[in-house]
Amino acid sequence: MTAHFQQLIDGAWTDAIDGGRWEVMNPATEETIRSVPFGAGADCHAAIEAAARAFPAWASRTPYDRGAILARTALLLRDRADQIGRVTVMESGKPYPQGKGECLVAADLFDWFAEEGKRAYGRTIPSRSPGKRMTVLRQPLGVVGVITAWNFPAYNPSRAWAAALAAGCTVVGRPSEFTPLTAMLIAEALVDAGIPPGVFNLVNGDPESMGQEMLDHPACRKISFTGSVRVGKLLMDGASRTVTRLSLELGGNAPVLVLPDVDVESVAKGSVASKFRNNGQVCVSPQRFIVHRRVAEEFAERVTERARTLRVGNGLEKDSQVGPLINARQRDRVEALVAGASAAGVEVRTGGRRPASQPKGFFYEPTVLANVRPEMPVYHEEIFGPVLPLTAFDELDEAIHLANSTPYGLAAYVWTNDLRAAIRASEGLEFGMIGVNEWTPQATEAPFGGWKQSGLGHESGAEGLEEYLETKLVSMGDL
Repeated sequence: MTAHFQQLIDGAWTDAIDGGRWEVMNPATEETIRSVPFGAGADCHAAIEAAARAFPAWASRTPYDRGAILARTALLLRDRADQIGRVTVMESGKPYPQGKGECLVAADLFDWFAEEGKRAYGRTIPSRSPGKRMTVLRQPLGVVGVITAWNFPAYNPSRAWAAALAAGCTVVGRPSEFTPLTAMLIAEALVDAGIPPGVFNLVNGDPESMGQEMLDHPACRKISFTGSVRVGKLLMDGASRTVTRLSLELGGNAPVLVLPDVDVESVAKGSVASKFRNNGQVCVSPQRFIVHRRVAEEFAERVTERARTLRVGNGLEKDSQVGPLINARQRDRVEALVAGASAAGVEVRTGGRRPASQPKGFFYEPTVLANVRPEMPVYHEEIFGPVLPLTAFDELDEAIHLANSTPYGLAAYVWTNDLRAAIRASEGLEFGMIGVNEWTPQATEAPFGGWKQSGLGHESGAEGLEEYLETKLVSMGDL
């Protein structure tokens, strides 16, 4: 394959209209990986226009035709997973097994929606009148703008792109400027799989002007956004002008309830593996560890021991387990949260500083904080970094209350061998996804979405396809 690290508009690889460039940085080395186009609203406008022209023909193709292209894309992603995974590591910092694994999950998403598009079922409604027939049709929305975050450069775009294309929509994708290279390689796979010109377009550039163009252009019927609550609210404000539909995945502050009947060593082992995956830069990352007081100290000791042994380093080094944060701003923010907690009396069991072994790059040691109180920023803010805060509780109702005391509602976790407690907690927690005795309450075939300020709508599963379909009633009388 020949990699085109450019924008893709109407089937052509192109630079920015105004000639703008962006230097993509490796967060482990602070070195420039590659210079790429960095456009603005004009580029996004051209992409939406191309998508609008391509929409009628793409929407009229059968889901079997569309699915065949998506299935070929999945095959190409699997064939290229090593190359794409390495690029993901270089631009995002995550360890190589996670980078390659993410590309394989992206392939699964294209495979899933290649098949799920064939199940965009309508229905016939029995009428009260013998001379009337009512049919409900599901039809594609039109042009969809997809704005995605940097923490999962392959997974985040693929789950929206694949669903929208399977539904018969055309797409304008705008990946994060911090991690555009992975998205460009996935776009390359779509082109090589036979996606028609204009059906899929990729732009890279100024987030504000491109977002405004998606909101203002009448052909862009929907925006799918993965990112911060702040930007999500700005999109909601803008969508009120044009009644543009939105899907929003806005992050979380996931609680973990650890009850006293568990195998503490086993839960501690899984806690460290899950918490420090992708350096904690995961929307569903377990964050607030709310542990029963009877086992709180033992749990703290065991997670501290394990966190202390994690090797921090460049994701391309074979034995690296924890990479850097995405940029200096994010590292400084995590550093400030930990410093503030320490000054307020929280005990730093391990970590809490930049590793001396990594003078370059945006690294921060895996950190465990004990005796964290709910009023502290490190408890109620989304950390998005390698910090594991511990808070003790005495009664299950207290733990559920502590867990729900957040504006976020994406994922939550419960660890217990008590069936009654598991049901009580899972039904009482105000979150869109609950993991009971597991760390991965998400799947390609299952709905992914949050409550409260964690967002609107769903990705993945049958629900993920429905996000890109309109419902139409056809009512025929005088029969």
